[in-house]
Amino acid sequence: MKIAIASGKGGTGKTTIATNLACSIARTGRAVQYLDCDVEEPNGHIFLKPDIEETQDVTVGVPEVDVAKCNGCGKCGELCQYSAIVCLKGTVMTFEQLCHSCGGCMAVCPEHAISEIPRKIGIAEFGNSNGVHFGHGKLDIGAIQTPALIKHVKRMAMNDAVVIIDAPPGTSCPVIEAVKGSNIILLVTEPTPFGLNDLELAVETARELGLAFAVVINRCDIGDEEVVNYCRRQDIEIVLEIPNDRLVAEAYSQGIRIIDALPGYEEKFLQLYKKINARVAVK
Repeated sequence: MKIAIASGKGGTGKTTIATNLACSIARTGRAVQYLDCDVEEPNGHIFLKPDIEETQDVTVGVPEVDVAKCNGCGKCGELCQYSAIVCLKGTVMTFEQLCHSCGGCMAVCPEHAISEIPRKIGIAEFGNSNGVHFGHGKLDIGAIQTPALIKHVKRMAMNDAVVIIDAPPGTSCPVIEAVKGSNIILLVTEPTPFGLNDLELAVETARELGLAFAVVINRCDIGDEEVVNYCRRQDIEIVLEIPNDRLVAEAYSQGIRIIDALPGYEEKFLQLYKKINARVAVK
């Protein structure tokens, strides 16, 4: 089973839900893997404190032009929508940082003057944390190929485990790459106008992808009832509500999981897992 944890905006408690759910399931003896796909700002390791056993360089292909073969026709630059390769006065220039590695420039080159060379965009690290199999990606500063790094991390997903995917915030391309292929998405939100606005966007995204989803409301007692009312109108199940507890915030600030700091929360996350199982089974 693949469970994606996503949110329409940052700061809603997505990683809190993901790490505590992973650890709660692991303590029942089930095989669990946590993959932090928020590769621009991964922070699951702060709470899981894994022993890293393997580090992999992640690369993408970028164009290299053989000037001896190039005739300066400019077809490569005409095709590229990101200006990663341009032809000026018969001379081709490449800008690796802008390249999305689509391979189109190679396909249209009539002289076969373009080949691919690898460019490092980040690293992926894998290890173990008290029974939770751990993995995350770290995007290099200046690199923009976030989906490619997420895809690499997800490629290491275990087939015989419950896989928890901690997605980036928002509804852009990296989020799509992270959540696609999941059995269900947990959309984490908060009961504020901003939380509602971004939840609506996240719900539209999940529906467009045709994926099952449910809502988790964090700090459920700080705002108004509009998020709850929206979920009722849209027939969206709210599977967990976490109150605005100072003790939860203190534990978070120290990198301590809720289930280790407050009694009763491990059972709440196990009940959440049961609800997820029921939803996936029905589907």
